[in-house]
Amino acid sequence: MITLAMFVQAAGAGGPQFLIFLLPILGMFGYMMWSQQRRQKKWQAMLSEIKPGDKVVTSGGLTGAVMSVKDDAIVLRVPPDNIKLEVTRSSVVTLTTAEGSKS
Repeated sequence: MITLAMFVQAAGAGGPQFLIFLLPILGMFGYMMWSQQRRQKKWQAMLSEIKPGDKVVTSGGLTGAVMSVKDDAIVLRVPPDNIKLEVTRSSVVTLTTAEGSKS
């Protein structure tokens, strides 16, 4: 922020030079916000599609098959010993169904 304040002072309290400097920065910020919102909506849709039988990968690196789905958690069967683990839905990073992969 110090550099921006110094630039405003050097530009003489605004003017066209400041707008030329500010527009690309605002454009990049807007694009990043739009991109993040789109990614968030895609992830939320993927989480709502989880059903028993799907294979998932969690943010911790666990891979397993979904045995049951609860409100905010899922029960996974994790190989090689078929251990049952309950994890939160929000920890799912990748969903693999019979049709293919969704992430």
